[in-house]
Amino acid sequence: MTGDGDERSIRRLESRIVYRNRWMTVREDRILRPDGGEGIYGVVDKPDFALVIPVENDGFHMVEEYRYPIGRRTWNFPQGSFPDGADGVPEELARRELAEETGLRAGRLEHLGYLHCSHGTSGQGFNVFLATDLTPGPHSREPEEQDMRQRWISRKEFWALVDQGLITDDSTLAAYSLLLRHEGRVP
Repeated sequence: MTGDGDERSIRRLESRIVYRNRWMTVREDRILRPDGGEGIYGVVDKPDFALVIPVENDGFHMVEEYRYPIGRRTWNFPQGSFPDGADGVPEELARRELAEETGLRAGRLEHLGYLHCSHGTSGQGFNVFLATDLTPGPHSREPEEQDMRQRWISRKEFWALVDQGLITDDSTLAAYSLLLRHEGRVP
């Protein structure tokens, strides 16, 4: 497995934008398969985001909010992208999202890795950061985040929330696996 992007089995013949707003673009690509057959592929283009694991006292500061696409409230690690497709340094984005959603400032921020989410429909990825030496301050949430709640959750409670279906965010769970590896809890 190379993973370098040089061995393409599907080739794009043409692309058209079906929908666009300030957060995403949906496009439909006409493709050519390796067997010579043509088809279509729908792709959601979204900017990469940063996810922050704010660790303190062997637990985490997490946020809970209503997630419109799934129609319910769930918990996750603070995360987000630059507004309106702006570009910037991932560490800057991580610090911004942490402060915006929780009010916390990280004295130390460590990059744990880069992952993709929904890679069957989108090229979006995310940088995972470990935040420590936390200092409280005011949050400044976006209008869509006005119902957001934030609190400290122990590691034991984290898994209880997963079991209860209150943490379902794949990015949060994938980031937690990077944290466990970083801590030497898994090979």
